[in-house]
Amino acid sequence: MFNVRKAVYKDARKIADVHVSSWKSVYKDVIDEQDMSNITVENRTALWETVLKVPLNGQFVLVLENDREEIVGFISGGRERTKRYGYDGEIYTLYLLDDYQKKGLGGLLLHAFSKEMKVHGYDSLLVWVLTKNPASKFYRKYGAKRVEAEIVTIGDGTYQETAFGWQHIDALLNQFHA
Repeated sequence: MFNVRKAVYKDARKIADVHVSSWKSVYKDVIDEQDMSNITVENRTALWETVLKVPLNGQFVLVLENDREEIVGFISGGRERTKRYGYDGEIYTLYLLDDYQKKGLGGLLLHAFSKEMKVHGYDSLLVWVLTKNPASKFYRKYGAKRVEAEIVTIGDGTYQETAFGWQHIDALLNQFHA
């Protein structure tokens, strides 16, 4: 049994643990080790404490707990940050621990997040994914369309990132009722 709930400040360290563990696992073959070394539990804890204490851009975070109330995944987002593509909402992060991937739990988080975004008045949703990240298939599975690609800097390296989007959140929500 899994539970999705809004994150609170005291969750910051556990979210950081999931973030770093998942990030290093997902990107181990995508991002150079040197560029990944800047991502630590300490700096991610500080980031999530800030996000949960003083959210910017209407950002909110949902966590996924297992039956032992351990945080095993999370999703965050808010207003679309670039204002260049005609989308009003954006997924900033979605991570699950390795043992919880490919079990439908990413979809559970995505569904809960999409419902929350709709409640907050968002009509469309964008997400940026490193192009070589296999997770892009996850978003396409739920009907996201490719929007644009850009070069981003991580550490000292440059990588391509692709935006996927849903022009209508309702189209995404309908994926969960099909």
